[in-house]
Parts: sequence; structure tokens; C-alpha cells
Amino acid sequence: MNIRNKLLTNIGNFVVFLGPCLIAFTCILLIPLFYGLYLTFTDYSPISTTFDFVGFSNFREVFSDKEFWQQFVKTLGYVFYSAIFCNITAFILAYLLAGNIKAQNFLRAGFFTPNLIGGIVLGYIWKFIFANVITTVGDILDYQPLKTSFLTHPDRAIVAMIIVTVWQYSGYLMTIYIAGFVGIPKDIQEASEIDGATGIKKLFSITIPLMVPSFIICFFIIISRGFMTYDLNLALTNGQPYGSTRLAAMHIYQKAFQANEYGIGQAEAIIFFITVAIAAVSQVLLTKKFEVEA
Repeated sequence: MNIRNKLLTNIGNFVVFLGPCLIAFTCILLIPLFYGLYLTFTDYSPISTTFDFVGFSNFREVFSDKEFWQQFVKTLGYVFYSAIFCNITAFILAYLLAGNIKAQNFLRAGFFTPNLIGGIVLGYIWKFIFANVITTVGDILDYQPLKTSFLTHPDRAIVAMIIVTVWQYSGYLMTIYIAGFVGIPKDIQEASEIDGATGIKKLFSITIPLMVPSFIICFFIIISRGFMTYDLNLALTNGQPYGSTRLAAMHIYQKAFQANEYGIGQAEAIIFFITVAIAAVSQVLLTKKFEVEA
């Protein structure tokens, strides 16, 4: 009886504490995922009451859709440059704020704050800055490149998106790097200084190798979030000018919900998801090779 009561108690605890989470996970993630996968093999449309099974024709449409692959390549470039500049900026900020400087906590909070602003709000804020503030500064300085908004030029609009992304995520990544700096054993730092490693030599020979776990986390975060960028893309540029800033996530949304080609849009989303997963996992596996024991 004791064993039976203990088993029933464990089952009851499982149902009470994990049951709601499992139900939410199943309803919000698993069911939509598998149902969406099923719809990729149909000609489903939101404006139609019936749909038929079409096999792999949606995937063939995706692989022949030049516009999707153009947006996909553009997204790769956006993610690449965002990941590089976000991590460089975050690392520099963390390096400066990990020491004992005045107003340290205030500065950390200030740099972290942009991450708390939603992408839609952030997009409209920076849209105003690019369209009004920066152009006014350009007029005052009589500097031609700043007299026109970044958002009106096809080549500079994507640069504007990267700038906003760096501003948004650098503070968040900074906190992870600060934790990495704090986690470096002091005895190792003291031993390296005794051996003559100071300044830049200490940074590249001791600090950065021991910070690899932080690099892994930060690159994983920015790569995965960069691929999923939609709200910022919508609010800041809406894919303009001339579609030059339309990223893959926006293309998928428009294909599914504006063109009413849900099956093709869902097929694009599945391919996009697989690509993002491969990129994120590959990044983790590759960077783990550079980890060293403290």
C-alpha cells in the first residue's frame, strides 16, 4: 500500500505541476507544428472551405520561387552582419563595465533597456530618428549622406535595420558577457599577470579563450532571433524601398496571409525552420571546439 500511495502521490504531483505546462506546450507548439506540416501537402487557402491533397507540389513551388530565395539570401546577410556587430559591441561594453567604474549599474541598466522595448515600438522610434533627427543633423552639418533618410535608399535601408538590431540586442548580450568575465577565476588572472600577460595579450590569451561558453550562447541567441525578425522589419521599413529590406519571415507571412497561398507559405516556413535549426546547431557545435578548461 505504501508503494501504491507513493506512486499515486508522484502521479498527482506530476499532473498538478507539469500537466498544465504539457497541455500548453502541446496546444501552442506541437499541434500547430504538425497541423502546419500536414497543410504543406495540401492546397489549403483561408478563403476556401475545402482543400485537396497535392503531395509535394508546394515544396516544388518553393524551390522554384526565385523571390523567396532572394529574400532568404538577404536574410543570411542581415543575420551575419547583425551577429558580428552585436557581439563585438556587446563584448566591448561588457569589457568596459566588468571593472570597477563609476555608475556601473546605471550604465548596465541603460544599455540593457533597449532590449525591453518591443520590435514594433522600436521600429517606429527609429523610423522617426532616421527620417527626422538624422536628416536634421545632416542639414546642420551640411553633410550630404545624412541629408536623406537611410530608409529611402535600397542599399542603406538594410544597414539601418542592422544598426537598430545592434542597438536592441547589444545590451542583452552584454549581460551574458559580463557574467562570463565575472566567472573567470581570479587565480588564473593573477597567475597570467605574474607570467607577464597584461593588456591585449591577456585579453586574447586568457580572457577570450575562457569566454567561449559566453560566445556560444550569444551567437546562438542573435542568430536564432535574427532569422525570426519580423516585427522590426514591418515597423521600420515594411520591406521597402522597392522590397530591398523584405526578409524571409516577412515573405513567408505575405505569401500565406496576403497572397492566400497558405500551403506554399507553410512549406517555406518548414524549410526556413529546418535551415535556422541547422545553422544554430552547427554554430554551437563548431564553437564548442574552442572551449578550454579553466
